[in-house]
Amino acid sequence: MTQAGDRVALVLGGGGARAAYQAGFVRYIGRRLPQLRFSILSGTSAGAINAVHLARHQGSLYEAAEDLRRLWSQLTMDQVFNADTGSLAKIVTRWGLRLISGGSSFAPTTRGLVDTTPLRDFLSRQTDHLDNGKIPGIEENILRGRLHSLAITTTDYNTGRSVTWIHGKGANGWNRTYRSGIQTKITLDHVMASCAIPLIFPAIKIGDSWHGDGGVRQTAPLSPVLHMGADRILAISTRNLPEGAEPRKVVSSNYPPPAHVAGILMNAVFLDALEFDSCNVQRFNQLLKKLPEEDRCGLRPVELLTTRPSEDPGVLASEFEARLPGPFRFLERGLGTQETESHDLLSLLMFQPEYIETLLSLGEKDARDRADEVIPFLIGDRKATVTS
Repeated sequence: MTQAGDRVALVLGGGGARAAYQAGFVRYIGRRLPQLRFSILSGTSAGAINAVHLARHQGSLYEAAEDLRRLWSQLTMDQVFNADTGSLAKIVTRWGLRLISGGSSFAPTTRGLVDTTPLRDFLSRQTDHLDNGKIPGIEENILRGRLHSLAITTTDYNTGRSVTWIHGKGANGWNRTYRSGIQTKITLDHVMASCAIPLIFPAIKIGDSWHGDGGVRQTAPLSPVLHMGADRILAISTRNLPEGAEPRKVVSSNYPPPAHVAGILMNAVFLDALEFDSCNVQRFNQLLKKLPEEDRCGLRPVELLTTRPSEDPGVLASEFEARLPGPFRFLERGLGTQETESHDLLSLLMFQPEYIETLLSLGEKDARDRADEVIPFLIGDRKATVTS
C-alpha cells in the first residue's frame, strides 16, 4: 500500500470523550484502505487509547478500526469513573476537608475528583492476557514489521517534563528542554497516565514519578513522530476550527462561571497545541523546500495533513447533558455549565452513549467528505482519483 521505507504516521491528540471522533474517522479509512498499516502511531490523553488499540491489533486496519469503534460504542460513563452518589460525595468531602485543613498532616489524601478504577478494568477486559501490565500484540507487530513504533506521552508531575514513551524496534530516545523520549515497553499504566486529566482523574505512578495527562506539557505534539522518522503524518484533531475562521464567541455580560474558564483551560492544554504545531511544521516545510539540501542542517520536509471535526463537539455535548447520571449532572451544574454557552469542559467528560455515537458518525462523515484528499495522501499519490 505504501512504498518501501515510506513511514506513514498517525497522530491522535487528546480531548477525553471527543477521541471517539478519531475512531470514526479511522473506521472510514479502514473500510477504504483495509490493508494500510500506519508505521508510526502516537497517542496523547484519550488518543493514547486509540493508538494502543491500533498498535496491538493483529488483523487488518479494517478489522482494527471496527474493533476500535466497537470499544467506544460499549463505553459508558460508569465504565470510565464511579459516578454514583456515594463515590462522588466521598471524594468531594475529602477535597473539602483537604481545603479547610490548612495543610494539616491529618488531612485526607486527594488524587482526583473521580475514581477511574472502572476505566482500568474496562481497558483490561478489552486487552486479552495482560502480562504484568504489558499490552500483548504490540511487540509481535513490531517484530513482524507491521509496526515501526508506538509513542505514548505523559506529563511527569515530579519534574514538569513532557515524557514520550517509545515502544519500537531501533527507536532512539531524545532529550530536549522540558521534553524527552524514553524507550520502554508500553503498559496499561502508560495509557492510564496519559489519560489522567489534571485534578479530575488521579495521576499514575510510573517508576519513581507520578504521571498525568500528556497534553499538559506537550507543546509539540508532532515532535515524537518526527523523531521516529515519519515521512507523512496524518494528525486527527478533535478541535473544531475551520480554516481561517474566527473562534466561536460566547456572548454574555455575566462573570464567566468556573465551567467556562475550565473549558478554555482544557482547550489550551489538550487541543490548541496540535493546531500551533501543525502551522509550525508547514512553515518549516516551506522554508526547507527553498533551501539546498546541504543547508538544511539535517532537517527534511515532511508531508502533513491535519483534519478537524466539521461540527463543534462542545455544542453537540450540550444536547445530551440532560441524560447524564443524576449525581454527576448535579456536580457539573454546580460548576456553572448551565450558565454558559460554552460546553467544552462538558464535552471532555461526556462519556454518554448517545454522544459517543454522534462523534463516531461525525468522524466517519468527515473522513468520507475529505476522501479525495485523505486517501491519496495516505497511499502517497496526490494525483490519484478517488471514488466514494
